[in-house]
Amino acid sequence: MIRYSLTCDNAHEFEGWFSESADFDRQVASGFLTCPVCHSAAISKLLMAPSVSTARKKDERQTLAMDAMRREALEKLKEAVAAVKANSEDVGAKFPEEARKIHYGEADARGIIGQATVDEAQALVEEGIEIAAIPVLPEDVN
Repeated sequence: MIRYSLTCDNAHEFEGWFSESADFDRQVASGFLTCPVCHSAAISKLLMAPSVSTARKKDERQTLAMDAMRREALEKLKEAVAAVKANSEDVGAKFPEEARKIHYGEADARGIIGQATVDEAQALVEEGIEIAAIPVLPEDVN
């Protein structure tokens, strides 16, 4: 689409959108294009500065798109963390012990969350116990 700034012979300014340059010419020649204020059919184009896309504008648009994508990703991550927390028992610092009990059949299988040191988590993984870290998100800080 092409946007033109237009004026009539009574100096009313408005804009029009056309599928191509020839569209404007056809509409003016047929009298179809008229001023929305006074209905004059004597319409002409005004001088317009071209719309130039600079690298800075492109970077700004890309940054806005990335910010929106990051917000959306963070929201989805928050929802996932909330779902895990809502469907798990918080066992706190007893997490490594409870995870082992569940893994070796000494406790009922259930979803648990809690805290473990890096060494404790590594030991659980080495034993073949599947665990995953839950990220601490900005609104989750106490």
